[in-house]
Amino acid sequence: MRPRVTMVLAIVAVLLGGVMLVPAAYARLSGDGTGGAGGGAASVAVPEPTTPPPPTLAAGPVSVNYKGEFFSWALMDRATGTISGSKNMASTSSTESMLKAWIISDYLRQLGDKEPSATLKKQASLAIRDSNDDAANKVYAAAGGSYRVAAGGEPGPVIKRAISICGLTDTKRGNVAGYEGWWSFTRMSPRDAVRLGECIADGKAAGPKWTKWVLDEMSKVSGTVKAQKARSGGGRWGIIDGLPAEIKAQGPVSIKNGWTPLNYDGNWHVNCLAVTGKWSLAVMLRYPQKSGLDYGAKVCASVATQLVTPQPGAALKVPQQPVGKL
Repeated sequence: MRPRVTMVLAIVAVLLGGVMLVPAAYARLSGDGTGGAGGGAASVAVPEPTTPPPPTLAAGPVSVNYKGEFFSWALMDRATGTISGSKNMASTSSTESMLKAWIISDYLRQLGDKEPSATLKKQASLAIRDSNDDAANKVYAAAGGSYRVAAGGEPGPVIKRAISICGLTDTKRGNVAGYEGWWSFTRMSPRDAVRLGECIADGKAAGPKWTKWVLDEMSKVSGTVKAQKARSGGGRWGIIDGLPAEIKAQGPVSIKNGWTPLNYDGNWHVNCLAVTGKWSLAVMLRYPQKSGLDYGAKVCASVATQLVTPQPGAALKVPQQPVGKL
């Protein structure tokens, strides 16, 4: 009987010894400092979570399923002066009301520290905020603009100053017979349009006294696509609609769009210009009138959205492991 009891006790002791070994081995493997030579393994540093950079617009691919005669865009990084865009960003189209931002700036710069009359200051505001053609024409005349320009002649003085002051390389007189001298028919490329945006934002266009006023007026452009009339209204759409709230919250976005359905070619001529402290973006379009103004507004918005960097939610897109059989 005694040998049998001794054997049972020996087996129990072996089993208990194995159980006791498990925590000790785990302690050595986990490096909790309770056993093993060297006092335990070094802890692994966990990287600190990084805050993604604030979104901005940056050069990148743009894909638009576009149906029209002309589509071109350009983006300037204002910190470096680098311009990127579509392959045809040096090609031109009529400026339409987009040029009003320059007309107002050119007039105010010539005043220097003087104040315009209350009437002309109101007209300048209406020309930008409401895209009012009659108001723009009055300021254009006050800036030295003239519609009495011979066919085939050089651009008028207001446009010449835009070319020289803003360093424009593609801008020229309109070439539609019967519309010589009309500022709205001035031909400009998106590449020059972003230079124009930079020229307004950096103070060359309107001068030190009036630059902030012009940019502020451009940030207060009003009116939806449906609010547009024959000679005014409806200019707050396009690029501004394609920007996320995070970019809009960084500071004012100053815009000036241009849009006209022209019968000589049967197209809408639509232009979108926006400038902030970081970038200047322009999109220029010509497409059939039957597509409506809303079509052009959406194309401008789409270009802006595609250039947002980083794209919204990019930091949350974790690659998924492929699912396989275990």
